[in-house]
Amino acid sequence: MNYPAVIKPDGDGWLVTFPDIPEALSAGSTWDEAIVMAKDALVTALEFYFDDKREIPEPSRVKKGQVVVELPTSIAAKVLLLNEMVRQKVRPSELAKRLGTTAQEVTRLTQLTHATKIDGIDNALHALGKRLEIRAV
Repeated sequence: MNYPAVIKPDGDGWLVTFPDIPEALSAGSTWDEAIVMAKDALVTALEFYFDDKREIPEPSRVKKGQVVVELPTSIAAKVLLLNEMVRQKVRPSELAKRLGTTAQEVTRLTQLTHATKIDGIDNALHALGKRLEIRAV
């Protein structure tokens, strides 16, 4: 998942904003620092969506003058899982029943800070009638 970001001069540094995720704001004293900080800001903002169990907007197309901030694959997969759970109004306890596991295990699947095997996310998406597809581009 690649989210477009806008980086603009701001005083002595650079301000980073994300059109699709307005909660993600960052800055850096140099352009390169702003890019590094942007990824952290994006992931941190996504945690609010996860905590609130809100659907995360899909990334829009990158426009001229925007830069791309790529989410790590494991986080992108968790975003897909959370969004599907929200769309289908499936709670962790319901998904746990479908998977034959505990609600606590499902909750871990949707915690960005918890290291999760991609197979676990794939199994959860299958239980929701979806497939996780990974391609090299």
